[in-house]
Amino acid sequence: MAFDERQARLKALDALEERAKQFRGREEMWPFRAPREPLEIDVSDLDTRPVMRMEWADTFWQLWSVALPSGILIYGDSDGRESRVLASVKRGNPSDADGFFLERLAESRGRYFGIEMAGPPPERVRCSSIGDREFLADVFVELFEGTGTLPIESPDFRTDVVGWLSRVLTAPPARGRQPRVADAQP
Repeated sequence: MAFDERQARLKALDALEERAKQFRGREEMWPFRAPREPLEIDVSDLDTRPVMRMEWADTFWQLWSVALPSGILIYGDSDGRESRVLASVKRGNPSDADGFFLERLAESRGRYFGIEMAGPPPERVRCSSIGDREFLADVFVELFEGTGTLPIESPDFRTDVVGWLSRVLTAPPARGRQPRVADAQP
């Protein structure tokens, strides 16, 4: 990385750090803090880490994270046209924080973070840090239940989600249980 690129990255991280200090928390979205509205951001100078990517034939949506020097993790999303900062969290283990974010995103269908999950189910889902398939099934059940996103093929909606996930999910090898927000709440 050239000196100019490092300087641009440090400047972008510093600016993001200053903005993150202004985020506010709410009880229902603990342990996350969020801006009043998602903040548009240019991520070209940041070294973002993909958390989840959903793909359709003509578009995609990606959830990403970036670690600030202070230890704060910033979560944002991109769709190829714009990138936005959605929330921040101070957690020691990024994998735990990723799971917590997905859990809060699913239970609110994005509303806690100023976005809305809508439309047809993705044709492909990539999850880079979470190998707990049961956890991911729970996330997508919460995201899709009652929305008409997935056709109901069996009496149990979870069975439909698990079947759909088995066809579209690319994730790390199955691992132990993903920590849940309820396990970590004070």
